[in-house]
Amino acid sequence: MSKTNTFPELMRAFFYEWLVEQRNASVNTVRSYRDTWRLLLRFVADGAKKKVAMISLADLTAAQVTAFLRHAEHDRGGTIGTRNCRLAAIRSFFNFVATRDPALIAQCVEILNIPIKRAPVSEPCYLDPPEVAAILDQPDRSTLEGMRDHALLSFLYNSGARIQEALDMCSGAIRFESPSCVRLTGKGRKERICPLWPETVILLEKLLARQPRAPDQRLFVKRYGEPLSASGVRFKLSAYVKAAAETMPSLQTKHVTPHSFRHATAVHLVSAGVDITVIRSWLGHVSLDTTNHYAKANLETKRKALEQVAVPAATVRSSSWKRDPSILAWLDTL
Repeated sequence: MSKTNTFPELMRAFFYEWLVEQRNASVNTVRSYRDTWRLLLRFVADGAKKKVAMISLADLTAAQVTAFLRHAEHDRGGTIGTRNCRLAAIRSFFNFVATRDPALIAQCVEILNIPIKRAPVSEPCYLDPPEVAAILDQPDRSTLEGMRDHALLSFLYNSGARIQEALDMCSGAIRFESPSCVRLTGKGRKERICPLWPETVILLEKLLARQPRAPDQRLFVKRYGEPLSASGVRFKLSAYVKAAAETMPSLQTKHVTPHSFRHATAVHLVSAGVDITVIRSWLGHVSLDTTNHYAKANLETKRKALEQVAVPAATVRSSSWKRDPSILAWLDTL
């Protein structure tokens, strides 16, 4: 390590001292930041025609970061949301650098001034109950893999959990006795408790009977106990959706992901008349504005509300001056 190149030292201090020790960031946050910097350093190294190990802070200019964000969004096919997540990871590092080396504040400020890109807010893609049922019918429950997939998708719909929350869940977090519930750990290590249907509990019990797990071991795993990845779930789900679309054509026009089950849970709770603050607690939202988004997305709820509003009666009434004889008499005197 070159004594004149402080970048490796700052990068190590950022991840080990700042993120892990001082901020106590979650494993998912650390991995997300790691992936961003891996992509950024490779991008800068390719542009500068040098090895990643030779990159210094001088190479990480605001222009380079802007070019990388453009590359991440357009060349790599990422969304604006992904682009903004990459920028957040980069900003966090340069905020840290500004506190460590005041001589680099000017460079840090240029990068910190790169704006977050605004994206159009679209309605969430959610599944109607018949579509959920069609997808849940696809896994072959006679096999261990099919039983696991059916239980996982049913759990996602029941709890409204994020996919990583479900994959990180251990059997010890589930209360199987009535009233059944599950303790989920979401973003920022915030815990919440969600009720479980008896049908969901039965599916989880059958899965545990066929593939026993210790209370501190993850429930949804591969055949030999390896962790199940979110990308693996998305791959399996796409196959189930494709098969379900043969009997449910409406699925052909929808981009269904594990998160679509979370959207479906929220919209169906709104449709059932559940209070919006309860739904916020159910889903683990920080802001009520996020939950209100589902209330606006539910077309069926809007239709029912419209039906409760009576159509104005089309009564024909004469003008007020025609119904008042005194006015007519007065006009006749003019």
